[in-house]
Amino acid sequence: MSRYSCAKIVRRAKNKTIYRILVFYIIGITLSNVFRFDLLDLRVLSEGATPWQLLITSPLGAIGLFVGALISCYLLKKERSLQYSLFGTSRKWSLLMMSIPVILLGVFGVENENSVSSGYYGVIGGVGTLIYCFCEEIGWRGYLQDELKSVKEWQRVLLIGFLWYFWHLSFISNQDLIDNVQFLGWMILGSWGIGKVIDSTKSIVAATCFHMIINIAMFNKAMTLGLTGSSKLLILGISVALWIVILKFWMKKDKVIIKTVN
Repeated sequence: MSRYSCAKIVRRAKNKTIYRILVFYIIGITLSNVFRFDLLDLRVLSEGATPWQLLITSPLGAIGLFVGALISCYLLKKERSLQYSLFGTSRKWSLLMMSIPVILLGVFGVENENSVSSGYYGVIGGVGTLIYCFCEEIGWRGYLQDELKSVKEWQRVLLIGFLWYFWHLSFISNQDLIDNVQFLGWMILGSWGIGKVIDSTKSIVAATCFHMIINIAMFNKAMTLGLTGSSKLLILGISVALWIVILKFWMKKDKVIIKTVN
């Protein structure tokens, strides 16, 4: 094969990659922000809504990333197999990880204005937050990190972090330069940390769990208002500590399986 033919194939592959990323991001940023900025005035309907109604509506803010990722993953699978999946290398550990923060939210409870039991509201709120974070993670890590697997890690982290930051369009409502720089920094740091988790486990659910912790710690208004400072710290601390233990067992088992196969 001539050098010209090789260059042509590489160029065509790059064009397809750019096309898939554009499809994912355009759908993600437009459809998601229809709900994030409440352009359909659905927020009024959520006032006084039951926990189950909130469970259905809360993930809509990330629905664009979910839809965009499904389409772009479908296009990517025509060229090669995907390296990440729902449960990765272990369904058991993935399910255990996702159950921990939901159980803790039920135990500590989340106060609310809907006259609902704090424990019940905590469980439903935890599941809703988990679904929301999953919709994001199937996009940022499940698709985009997979798409960019041939790119150097530091370039991939910076690109995903910036796209993640820009997707929020937070600079529209908050134009403070320092706040935006800090937010961008958190998105880049999160892209690196969560990226490491999914690379180790191949599990979108595992990545979702760490995303959920970030969401509860800083961005989820229901959790911010309904949890005391000490309760939040305990939920975050216990979850992360147990996850680290789980990941150690998980990675140890994977190493044993790899040695057995080889």
